[in-house]
Amino acid sequence: MTEAVRFTKRYGDVGEAKSDGATYTPRALADFVADRILATADLASGRAIRILDPALGHGELLLALLDRIDGPVEVFGFETDHLALAEARGRIAREHPQAVLNLRLGSFLDHVLDDFTGGLFGGAEPYDVIIANPPYVRTQIIGSDRAQKLAQQFGLTGRVDLYHAFLLGMATVLAPEGAAGFIVSNRFMTTKGGASARAGMMTGLRLREVYDLGDTRLFDAAVLPAVLIARGAGSEPTTPSFLTIYQTKDEPAHAAADPIEALRKHGAVAVPDGRTFLVQHGTLDTGGDPAGVWRLASAGVESWLATVQQHTWGTFGDIGKIRVGIKTCADKVFLPKSWDRALELHRPLTTHHTARRFRPEPHNRLVLYPHHTVDGKKQAVDLSQYPASLAYLEQHRQTLEDRSYVIEAGRQWYEIWVPQNPADWPGPKLVFRDISEQPTFWMDLEGTVVNGDCYWLTGDEDLLWLAVGVANSTFIERFYDLRFNNKLYAGRRRFITQYVEQFPLPDPESSGAREIVAACRDLYARLADDSDPALEQRIDRMVWAAFGLPVEEV
Repeated sequence: MTEAVRFTKRYGDVGEAKSDGATYTPRALADFVADRILATADLASGRAIRILDPALGHGELLLALLDRIDGPVEVFGFETDHLALAEARGRIAREHPQAVLNLRLGSFLDHVLDDFTGGLFGGAEPYDVIIANPPYVRTQIIGSDRAQKLAQQFGLTGRVDLYHAFLLGMATVLAPEGAAGFIVSNRFMTTKGGASARAGMMTGLRLREVYDLGDTRLFDAAVLPAVLIARGAGSEPTTPSFLTIYQTKDEPAHAAADPIEALRKHGAVAVPDGRTFLVQHGTLDTGGDPAGVWRLASAGVESWLATVQQHTWGTFGDIGKIRVGIKTCADKVFLPKSWDRALELHRPLTTHHTARRFRPEPHNRLVLYPHHTVDGKKQAVDLSQYPASLAYLEQHRQTLEDRSYVIEAGRQWYEIWVPQNPADWPGPKLVFRDISEQPTFWMDLEGTVVNGDCYWLTGDEDLLWLAVGVANSTFIERFYDLRFNNKLYAGRRRFITQYVEQFPLPDPESSGAREIVAACRDLYARLADDSDPALEQRIDRMVWAAFGLPVEEV
């Protein structure tokens, strides 16, 4: 069984709503997208306007658009849910009886894959307006074969999400002077998985406006949306505007009826439910790379990042390779919450439960780790040398052998699926958790095995101490927000490899850097007994100074 097939099998029981990627659009957001499309569009008069929605849902987006268009229209759409399609058809027919409807039960992308040379894509007339909230479905759920076809068709690389293919498919059928509005996950703008789709959007369309709607909670589902407004490839290229809106603790300077109205303001804006949002306006910056991260650019942001760059010696990625922790694919066997006996292959385990800045809480978990290093190579241990561990594993042999992909990969039945390198565990490690409001990085000096709910980095010890000071600073929070432009709900951030490997380091030979290292070592020792917020704040100020910046409140 290939790994792709294994993932398909693993996700085979995903619920219908998730497997279909259905997240229906609230009317307020539909109205906003429709308004922005038509503000950008230059619709020809004298003929019916051709409109496409490739993922109809209940028709909210189409209705918002049709409410704003006078004159004849032809509506084309796809929907895989027959009940949703029937509701959309009925609503549109009642509210806009003059519209000519061409609505089809089925997948827009199935049509792309099965009939790319004819029908919708082979039509002589492209579409004047496209409006869409494409489904969010990952490769693991849509299946490897289908994902491979989508990747080949649209030149996608990495982990394919269904809406990446939707975006590029829609770009091919938009009229050269047409206009389009897409609702996507804001992760699309920053993750490696979205890179090839971003490049395709930059070359196949003329982006006009990008809105990162952040943690506005416009959807009932846990979706952090972004809105892209574009013209067809025949339009004049311009620098797209970029707007972000995220919750803030700043004192509001403005008020708005809701987050959508708040988009018209700039700065801290209060809404009636008690939330305050920071609304920032600028332009889209891709770093000169069509596949690069999409982020907000403004004169202040660029000046700030330029100062950081002037004081940057290297990055966390220069220390070493950032890895995720072990993946057993049988946690109940290898790392249960408690053990009823001691085993020879027990190793101390770091998990997110012990997470604390600079120094972790004392660990109280053990993992059965049946791997070691022989002549510099990772190997499974000889279980005959560890009788207690062998007896325990034999009790769970059926569970472990059910992981057929382990056996088919030529591995021993008792191996951890992703054990990482056993030789790396004894040395000092910088460890950090994925999602948190405040960065939480710590030094592991106890030789623990790192679980898959954390990331870790090994390398020169002084550089690791410097990195832990930088990573836990309010400076890095500001850098993250300006450089990567990606937050989750309630101000939380994702600290994953592709972001952390770009975190900057000051010159380790500078006096400022040496002071940070010494202070971090001192703080680590003090945290064995009690917290020391004063020393932590002093380290924070040192980091700002190391990058040539005054301390800011974050």
